[in-house]
Amino acid sequence: METINLNRLAYFAAVVDAGSFTRAAERLGITKTVVSQQVVRLEAELKTSLLLRTTRRVEPTEAGRQLHARCVMILREAEEAFDELARTNAQPIGVLRITAPNDYGATTIAPLAARFCRTYPACRVDLMLSDARIDLVANQVDLSIRVGWLADSSLQARRVGSFRQFLVAAPELALSPAEPEDLAGLPFVANVALKEPLVWRFTRGGGDRCTVRMRLGMTANATPAVLQATLAGAGMSILPDFLVEEHLAAGRLAHVLPAWTPPSGGIHAVFPAARFRPPKVTRFVEMLVGKSSGGVSPVP
Repeated sequence: METINLNRLAYFAAVVDAGSFTRAAERLGITKTVVSQQVVRLEAELKTSLLLRTTRRVEPTEAGRQLHARCVMILREAEEAFDELARTNAQPIGVLRITAPNDYGATTIAPLAARFCRTYPACRVDLMLSDARIDLVANQVDLSIRVGWLADSSLQARRVGSFRQFLVAAPELALSPAEPEDLAGLPFVANVALKEPLVWRFTRGGGDRCTVRMRLGMTANATPAVLQATLAGAGMSILPDFLVEEHLAAGRLAHVLPAWTPPSGGIHAVFPAARFRPPKVTRFVEMLVGKSSGGVSPVP
């Protein structure tokens, strides 16, 4: 049997329900000719007479009654599926799978995910923290939060915030060097997860620029470990605001060369390529954009 055009089932069911081609056409909002043609083609595809046509009424044949009973169930199931999809697209529901870096994920995304679950109890969040880039499609991830400088990608992305970086050290090691060039002789805690962990570029308000190659004192492959080593006095390091602001305020860290600033970075929501995104994703991103604490500077 050739592939059946399922749209014709709806035309056929409408004719049986209405008892005539004219009334069926009125219900469907199309012409009587179109309805008649579609039913004739359905009969041709099935090689079966489905309707007995008289001048006063249209009656289904035995085969037509059997098919109509099935059509009613099929069309009801389709209508319920559309209703369910509409409800799903109206409110967040289901499991939201998110990836984020260890540092930003722990300090910002985890508390936000908890608030999201309280706000939308029909949702559950699976949060995966990793500084490695995770394949979103292969791992069925809905949303990846990436901090820093976004590489070119086929994925869709939205900038949701920004962060500043600070050159910091334990107070006893903050020797207040006068210029960035003085940093080259001091121990530095390097994050080897970065592309160039020892080379840093600084700018000053008037547009002055300086590039410094730091002297390696210690390495770590995750930002939280770099923070802890810096707090313990292993050397200076450059860390994001959402990790160090509390320590700076408490005096556990000191801001080195405050007139010179390392590059700022962006916070991006990255999605698998898709035409539409489910509400669970869009609502979480809206909450992230609207967040005014935790080191995020919301942007349009």
